[in-house]
Amino acid sequence: MASTDVLARVTALRREIERHNYAYYVLDQPTIPDAEYDRLFRELQALEAEHPELVTPDSPTQRVGGKPLDSLPKVRHAVPMLSIRTETDTEASGAQAFDARVRKELGLDERDPPVEYAAELKFDGLAMNLRYEHGVLVQAATRGDGETGEDVTQNIRTVCAIPLRLNTESPPAVLEVRGEVFMRRDDFERYNAKQREAGKPTLVNPRNGAAGSIRQLDPKLAAQRPLSFFAYGLGEVQGWRTPATHSGTLDALAALGVPVCAERITGQGAAALIAFYDDIAARRDQLPFDIDGVVYKVDRFDLQRELGFVTREPRWAVAHKFPAQEQLTTVLGIEVQVGRTGALTPVARLAPVFVGGVTVTNATLHNQDEIDRKDVRVGDTVIVRRAGDVIPEVVAVVLDRRPDPAPPQFNILQRYPVCPECGSHVVRLEGEAAARCTGGLYCPAQRKQALLHCASRRAMDIEGLGDRLVDQLVDRGLVHTPADVYGLTLETLAGLDRMAEKSAANLLAAIETSKATTLARFIFALGIRNVGETTAKDLAKHFGSLDKLIAAPESDLLAVRDVGPIVAQSISQFFAEPHNLEVVNKLRAAGVHWPESSGLVQSTGVLAGKTLVLTGTLPTLTRDVAKEIIEAAGGKVAGSVSKKTDYVVAGAEAGSKLVKAQELGVPILDEPGLLALLAPNKKNGQHALDF
Repeated sequence: MASTDVLARVTALRREIERHNYAYYVLDQPTIPDAEYDRLFRELQALEAEHPELVTPDSPTQRVGGKPLDSLPKVRHAVPMLSIRTETDTEASGAQAFDARVRKELGLDERDPPVEYAAELKFDGLAMNLRYEHGVLVQAATRGDGETGEDVTQNIRTVCAIPLRLNTESPPAVLEVRGEVFMRRDDFERYNAKQREAGKPTLVNPRNGAAGSIRQLDPKLAAQRPLSFFAYGLGEVQGWRTPATHSGTLDALAALGVPVCAERITGQGAAALIAFYDDIAARRDQLPFDIDGVVYKVDRFDLQRELGFVTREPRWAVAHKFPAQEQLTTVLGIEVQVGRTGALTPVARLAPVFVGGVTVTNATLHNQDEIDRKDVRVGDTVIVRRAGDVIPEVVAVVLDRRPDPAPPQFNILQRYPVCPECGSHVVRLEGEAAARCTGGLYCPAQRKQALLHCASRRAMDIEGLGDRLVDQLVDRGLVHTPADVYGLTLETLAGLDRMAEKSAANLLAAIETSKATTLARFIFALGIRNVGETTAKDLAKHFGSLDKLIAAPESDLLAVRDVGPIVAQSISQFFAEPHNLEVVNKLRAAGVHWPESSGLVQSTGVLAGKTLVLTGTLPTLTRDVAKEIIEAAGGKVAGSVSKKTDYVVAGAEAGSKLVKAQELGVPILDEPGLLALLAPNKKNGQHALDF
């Protein structure tokens, strides 16, 4: 049984965590660092694990949990969730027409005072009914057909913006809060970026992302998607004194800790509605979430009751839509743009279409995986979306409008085997979404990035060669490759903006000093994809000379410590590109030099040239010892299994690596098998460890 002190601490932790949740997810004003939040959360988890009798449904620890459902149960709404009429007239006359209808239904003439209205945003998400009993969230349901929705309580619990308990000491017996679940644009973009990086499906748009997340059968999957919530009304109420106005009700909900959007007003007559509409329309693109219009409501509840309903739509409310941000158009062609890092981004050339306030002729397709997932082809009718300053993108293909016969699928590597900017080969490494130009030192599109990296402190260390100067040198056509930096003159540099003769002289001195470097620094300066500072040092130590590295086949590269198939492929492809070798030779000719050595003596052990992968827990050998004895026998230990893996050494609880080895037919060893394989090495005295 938990003591009074433990109970008090658990209660205090829950209140503090929910307070921080509200500040972070609703107010967008974090009150403590993430590390401190995590510490509080872990403390609460530990106390609840020690005292399971204290666990309650409204605890922050219960936000993620529950077993996957076979289907979503149906829920009949105590008070129907009716839709409201949509005003598609996007001019001021749309608001004027609504005000005229309200005044007519209330029997008001021009001598009567203007009607008091509440105006708020129309969120582009999923309508939701949250049922609180005695202050605790007990059920969440979608709108459905207005009479019956789906029970999504488990998934709603994962939305941190939604309170599991109302912030009041005297909660009502029943309070149903109605609002919209939505996904912020920044959360949507971050989620899709992570999905692309992991090679997983992305969300089509924030609205579909919100709806799809809530209707997931597995709450753990729902919890991975960042969602938000704003309240806009009430359902069933018992034991709560409802305010006299809609605006007052939203204020009261906010006081209970329920998220309510601050972008709302009360005002008199059509003029106030028009002003609100124009203001939000002007700021629409700067809002952190998508909206497709605003909502006008008669503010007083007594007048709402007087106005009543017509065909299940309230006479006292209307949704005033904004111009659409999605439109249909045709794909005229697919081209690519080469970015600063060499990535080729496919771009759809579109039949001009007016969307989001501008005429759109191009839209990003992101990468080959996205093209394949959406199955975009030249000639297709597509939905194109533009919101604010975001680059327009193709959302989906309208398949029933595809030409017959169907156009061929688009493949970047087939269409662009070489870079359109420099003619270097284009490759796509295993596990990467982007296809890339291999002419990193030569390609005009990568020119600025290559120069900045080459001049950086851990590379050639050219002090004074920063962003602004590189921009000038490239934009004026003075520098095309890093080699050109070593041909700059005092006169040329002194003629640049914000470059006096002294600054130019200092930069030239730094360039001259940088000529004396190390092989590791030079390798790193080349900007080879996947070759960081540590790998550059390992390559320099292993080969000793640049010529040996350039001539090394992938099999020799794999013998270098921590160089796997992807890194080896990146290095081979870089030096296979004649343009890159040309720049390297020019750098050497300009006087860039370094001490060289004979490199590491090649092992003659029994595992020389062999690649092994370790997985699971071995009976007696630790991972480090196993790696040591393999390397001592001339072998290399890689982190992933591929066709080039010679052996996989598997212990207890071996996971996906073992499965992949079995699929590829790679020989699998246990610990005794490994030791038997190494026995000749021990016999020859080439390994000193007693294994």
